Amino acid sequence: MIRPKILVTSAAGHTGAAAVHELLAKGFPVRAFVRRKDARSIALEEAGAEIFAGDLLDYSDVRKSLIGVQRAYYAPPMGLNLLHATMLFAIAAEEAKLEVVALLSQWTPQPSHPSIITREHWVANQIYRWMPSVDVIHINPGLFAFIYLLGLPAVAHFGMLMGSFGDGRNAPPSNEDIARVAASALADPANHIGKNYRPTGPELISANDMADILGNVLKRKVSYKDVPFKMFSKAAVAQGVSLTDMAHIRHYFQDVRDGAFAVGAPTDHVIEVTGKAPEDFETIARRYIDNPSLVYPGLEIGSKAQAFAFLLKCWLQKRPILTPGNVTAVIRC
Repeated sequence: MIRPKILVTSAAGHTGAAAVHELLAKGFPVRAFVRRKDARSIALEEAGAEIFAGDLLDYSDVRKSLIGVQRAYYAPPMGLNLLHATMLFAIAAEEAKLEVVALLSQWTPQPSHPSIITREHWVANQIYRWMPSVDVIHINPGLFAFIYLLGLPAVAHFGMLMGSFGDGRNAPPSNEDIARVAASALADPANHIGKNYRPTGPELISANDMADILGNVLKRKVSYKDVPFKMFSKAAVAQGVSLTDMAHIRHYFQDVRDGAFAVGAPTDHVIEVTGKAPEDFETIARRYIDNPSLVYPGLEIGSKAQAFAFLLKCWLQKRPILTPGNVTAVIRC
């Protein structure tokens, strides 16, 4: 039997790469849409994927990427042009007469959310429901588990898990579980068309709970330090996270503090779609500690001296001024 070819966008990203591997393991031919040829795309090619390097904002690239494709996992890159890119893909999907698209969105897309990106997710979700001939499966996870591990070197060397989550609880899903839901739904889409899946981890936990779990994994005392977001943003920018991303992540951290990700969580959607129970935070943490690049490209735990040097860099980092848009102005703390 000839299996349909499946396109995965943002294929070098957090859920895209995992979805490529999951679909290949299921025996599907996969075309991986990446921004550029690099070590990550080479790894996907070596795994068996066909690589397509292009720009999701270039309609001609999007059209070419869909030639010979029957299904797609559309994972939009985070950015202020999210709605534009998502609409271009919808138009191209209709033109290519795709069978089905699995659309990655968010836990709480709504028209009044303070994040422009979340509002654009909401608009995109509505329009995708109007697509005349392409079926859609909606995948709306909450705050990913990897977000909590952006400061992994400080956790490993100094026993400090720092963030701005307050006492808010979340059931954070792994990149891999989100990808498994997308891949399983696309592999056999008949029973998933039009459904809205919200993959989560198996239990609601707080940042303090995560610190205890990390301590168990690392065999050391780990404490959670709730810090002002401006301090967290300095560390994130020093690490290479873009100002655009930080301008919106701050709202998601507030969502955690307000309990938005605890409403309706945890769900049973991972096991419902994949047949396998979702990974708990300890399982996720062990894998990401062993391979920190799963948290952020180029991230390394490194030595204690390197971790101390990074903390010094964070202290000297100019505090970004975060607005709803992509900002470049900075001031000193």
